[in-house]
Amino acid sequence: MKDIAQRFIQNPLLSPKDLKPSRPGLEITCLLNPGVFTFEGKTWLLVRVAERPRQQEGVISFPVLKGTGIEIIAISADDPDLNTDDPRVIRYRGLDYLTTLSHLRLLCSDDGLHFYEPEGYPLLQGETPQEAFGVEDCRVALIEGMYYLTYTAVSERGVGVGLRKTKDWKNFESIGMIIPPHNKDCAIFEEKINGKFYALHRPSSVDIGGNYIWIAESPDGIHWGGHKCIITTRKNHWDSARVGAGAAPIKTEKGWLEIYHGANAGHKYCLGAFLLDLEDPAIVLARSVEPIMEPMATYELTGFFGHVVFTNGHVVHGDELTIYYGAADEFVCGAKFSIHEILTSLTYHHDS
Repeated sequence: MKDIAQRFIQNPLLSPKDLKPSRPGLEITCLLNPGVFTFEGKTWLLVRVAERPRQQEGVISFPVLKGTGIEIIAISADDPDLNTDDPRVIRYRGLDYLTTLSHLRLLCSDDGLHFYEPEGYPLLQGETPQEAFGVEDCRVALIEGMYYLTYTAVSERGVGVGLRKTKDWKNFESIGMIIPPHNKDCAIFEEKINGKFYALHRPSSVDIGGNYIWIAESPDGIHWGGHKCIITTRKNHWDSARVGAGAAPIKTEKGWLEIYHGANAGHKYCLGAFLLDLEDPAIVLARSVEPIMEPMATYELTGFFGHVVFTNGHVVHGDELTIYYGAADEFVCGAKFSIHEILTSLTYHHDS
């Protein structure tokens, strides 16, 4: 199946040069994977902003949170213990660090195309030692008047799922880490099912198993159990290396429709979809055989980490699905889909 995304002609909607660094001495290298929601009649993005110190020749430097401030670690580029093969990760003397420090920044738009930073809204930054390497890739779910923010919390101890809650986007309740490492890509359903909260998440294994999508249930949206693996990678497919949930599943007459990302061994990230049963969302009804979107535009192929389309936020208006996505780990872009067309493209009643 061909790529069915209708990309905005205005893409990229946001580039690193469009925002100011959070503090002097830092530069924005990437804008990534926004959470998306509507509030007070506007479309809002909760953009992941990745920053680092301005790089100097012969030195590799990167920031980490230290108390209420930031510590800059600088290492000679010719240090034999330094490994910089991956532009996202620094490996030094047996420890892993991120090359950038991410926070979440609020932007809003009246038309869904032109975004700006409104006054009076805070940056969402790491607050605890479990977030010392930053907070990333937030999903937003609106449930009974409360916004639930699930995000990736990163530290030297690993990568887990953090949760904050808000009603007005100015005052937040920080719950802390709700799913411990190694876990990410957590998307809470925006409706309780049989009185329970449900969420998709992605634990990782380097030995037995793999990077698969699981589902969990909760009585309160904080304490999670009943974990079941529902979507695995597929050998020789576009999603052969890892899969992960996008934003909150979309309720349709046919089931809960989830847009997810998949990557192959060459780190090419595409988008696909799967469908879950309305009453028992642990049952997979259908899944994409081929991606519904793959990197093909220049801004998706070339950037901080190329050949990537990655979403964890969307807006639904009837049959129209507008996704906002990260392109090449550097730009924020938009695309529209027909929900009916996605549902029609799925392969039903097959093993997942």
